[in-house]
Amino acid sequence: MTSPASGGLAVVGLDKRFGDLVALRDMTFTVQPGEIFGFVGSNGAGKSTTMRIILGVLAADAGQVTVDGRPVDADARRRIGYMPEERGLYPKMKVGEQLIYLARLHGLSKTDAQERAGYWMERLGIDSRIDDNVSDLSLGNQQRVQLAAALVFDPTVLVLDEPFSGLDPVAVDVMSDVLVEKAQQGVPVIFSSHQLDLVQRLCDTVGIIAKGEMRALGTVDDLRRSGGVHLEVQAPGAPEGWADGLPGVVAAEYDSTTVLSVADDYDDQQILAAALAHGPVHRFAATTPELTELFREVVTAS
Repeated sequence: MTSPASGGLAVVGLDKRFGDLVALRDMTFTVQPGEIFGFVGSNGAGKSTTMRIILGVLAADAGQVTVDGRPVDADARRRIGYMPEERGLYPKMKVGEQLIYLARLHGLSKTDAQERAGYWMERLGIDSRIDDNVSDLSLGNQQRVQLAAALVFDPTVLVLDEPFSGLDPVAVDVMSDVLVEKAQQGVPVIFSSHQLDLVQRLCDTVGIIAKGEMRALGTVDDLRRSGGVHLEVQAPGAPEGWADGLPGVVAAEYDSTTVLSVADDYDDQQILAAALAHGPVHRFAATTPELTELFREVVTAS
């Protein structure tokens, strides 16, 4: 099964206040067709508020949301697959009946709704629970049903709030594969998560939000490079301080493996030669900070 490619999702200049609390200030980003956008931030940073505005659950005080260049109206919202952080399933309704019902609400015929519900239950590994009430499922399986509900009508945009929360490693892999699959079909995908290793692995672009403002935005590689380059040098014979004063070396942490913070114009060969002057070098590698490190820096600075 495939979903039709859609235009991109654009969030432009969203402001939102709740009394004296500024929930969002000039929130702006785009998610292109076929792109997976990771939306990360601490609890209360404004991620869910942004997603609710995209879906029309909340109204923004200023700014707008567009899909394919057009403001999002009721018809456009029916084409957005949404997975809320607080699960919106009917607990006493059977899994299969619920998915068919939700598909019918989005305009599918009974036959198409049954076909697509069956497909996604099998795809997400919950087909054996078709006649179980949602309340009888584990939290992980409820999560799978919630994702199936977001996918059953073949949405043209996916907006998922903490879709990996509470999932075991197998379910995480299934969920990840589905998101990549939908992006490959040209669907813009946005999801929030506190699991930054998953965000780094899956996402093309990442936005880091703090106190209602976008503090860092870019591709995963660009964001990691913005944290600077580190050289890891394992040279057992080199004395402490061997790299001090070398051109391009900004800071050094000496241990069994020396970690050097270097400027953009550093000369790796000169640094390597300085290490080799004290004996063999067992490791010499340039690294960029993990997304987790960058997240901590951005949130702490805010």
